[in-house]
Amino acid sequence: MIWTGVMPALTTAFNGKLEVDHSFLARHAHWQVENGVSGIVALGSLGEGATLTFAEKLSIIETLSSAMDGKVPVIAAISALSTAEAVSLAREVASRGASGLMILPPYVYKGDWREMKAHVAAVLQATPLTAMLYNNPIAYGTDFTPEQIKELADEFENLHAVKESSSDLRRITAIRSLIHDRLSMFVGVDDAIVEAIPAGAVGWIAGLVNAFPKESVGLFDLAVAGQNGDCFDLYRWFLPLLRMDTVPKFVQYIKQVQQEMGCGNARVRPPRMQPVGDELEQVRKVVARASAKRPKVAPKSSRFPA
Repeated sequence: MIWTGVMPALTTAFNGKLEVDHSFLARHAHWQVENGVSGIVALGSLGEGATLTFAEKLSIIETLSSAMDGKVPVIAAISALSTAEAVSLAREVASRGASGLMILPPYVYKGDWREMKAHVAAVLQATPLTAMLYNNPIAYGTDFTPEQIKELADEFENLHAVKESSSDLRRITAIRSLIHDRLSMFVGVDDAIVEAIPAGAVGWIAGLVNAFPKESVGLFDLAVAGQNGDCFDLYRWFLPLLRMDTVPKFVQYIKQVQQEMGCGNARVRPPRMQPVGDELEQVRKVVARASAKRPKVAPKSSRFPA
């Protein structure tokens, strides 16, 4: 597979009993592809991976792999409390149709470089699948430095990409200065994508794309093409929404936006709870303002399938 373009960090849909809604997941993934995304990333933070059982993770990958049927790659986020579980998950999703892996540091334990390298290495060696390293020191407390990323890239041929979510654009240029184009650089922070592309980013693991795929792909394409005027017009409109991806309750807010836009529901698994009161009204106001001034983007499949 080619690591490039816009890939949704897919939300995990739940029914009224908070069980995984596989039928909706398949429709949601199809809608994303119809609007131009280049891959589907499941089981990550926005996908509430920490609340999913091992069996649920495997069933989600099976559902998405079957639904996509080779149209775009399905990437499985690999996160666990232990290295053994992460390795087991990597092997199992590989056997269920995953095209690649997005490797996170272990939950809870924040080890030193020797330990974190051993963890990532074990997952990389577990399968021949192409892999992306996910660096998000703000959320996970583990920071993979440019020098450490170079060390991994030098040793493991199946490491092909980095999702950089430190919010420091200098990281992209620092990594590229060490390894040039050896790894594909992806942005994992929604409100930094336009600035990151001139720095060398070639992809975007996006959050608000779950509700606005047409606009997300359009923004990315304009930024890549260097059409600064149109790009920044669209970006200014999009920014209040994109900033919902950068706060602690990003899962709840993005799912609420999906519900407001008629392309999902706001159900989340505890300990998360849906926004209420003033918090809910603030989300709705942002969506209402955006909807009232929604720009015209090249038409694709804007209507969510029934």
